[in-house]
Amino acid sequence: MTDGTDPRLLLVTGLSGAGKSTVLKVLEDLGWEVVDNLPLALLDALIEAPARRREANRPIAVGIDSRSRGFRPALLVRRIKEMRESQDRDIQTLFLDCAGAELERRFSETRRRHPMAEDRPAADGIAREREMMDPLRRWAEHVIDTTNYSSNDLQQEVRQRFGGSEGREPVLNILSFGFARGLPRNADLVFDMRYLRNPHWDAALRPGTGLDADVAAYGASDPAYEATVAQIESLLLALLPRYRAEGKSYVTVAFGCTGGRHRSVHVADRVARTLRAAGHEPTVTHRNLDSAPQDGLEGKPPAAPSASGGQA
Repeated sequence: MTDGTDPRLLLVTGLSGAGKSTVLKVLEDLGWEVVDNLPLALLDALIEAPARRREANRPIAVGIDSRSRGFRPALLVRRIKEMRESQDRDIQTLFLDCAGAELERRFSETRRRHPMAEDRPAADGIAREREMMDPLRRWAEHVIDTTNYSSNDLQQEVRQRFGGSEGREPVLNILSFGFARGLPRNADLVFDMRYLRNPHWDAALRPGTGLDADVAAYGASDPAYEATVAQIESLLLALLPRYRAEGKSYVTVAFGCTGGRHRSVHVADRVARTLRAAGHEPTVTHRNLDSAPQDGLEGKPPAAPSASGGQA
């Protein structure tokens, strides 16, 4: 029996190619003790060892998949149940899922063979493995479908779920993007800057970006600009301490405009400076800053010039 001081244990499993290596690397960076492809016969020994050594309550992540020696999902589920009941241990399971077509694409790009289809198409191995892993997927407390995730998306998801940021400031990311190029994943707050006048339709400003002084001045001259952006800043300054109190590991605030090169970039840059002045430490990412300007993405040009000489 444990005395309540044993570290938490997370079994990381799922379909081959779904991102297990990425997850384990992130957990290691977060301070977890990580063991990958452990033979199941040694699982009990690993679990018991920390209780004897009292290793400062360091959490443990164990990577297990179809390549692990002695791997039988149904028997593993039964063993986890037994360990929970007999040891009163915090044992959880993270299952990484992914659509078959996307797994095929990943194996094709990396030129790796699927571990369950060494001499057959990857699709055959994916189907066999999915059927075999079904008991674990149904059992798992945490399921992440990585079909549409980039590596960065998955890393952020893991940090949010398992970061354990007790008392620490959340990692704050300010993101600019273009709606025409897709919404960002995992954004906690999204602000639409398309109500501001669009520099794209000024021929002199179109090649620039929101980091240029003339483009920034153009946006700031919009009558709605100062009042609305200041309210967004006030909202963020009120919310961030609450996010910290709730233990969020990551907070992503996204600002979008049509193409992601002008309005959203400038507002994201301004808001980041305001947050820094208030003692926060945001990172800034401009997702579409290097994208080529395209009239087709920006919709219709304004019908008439504004009073300032540009176009509304």
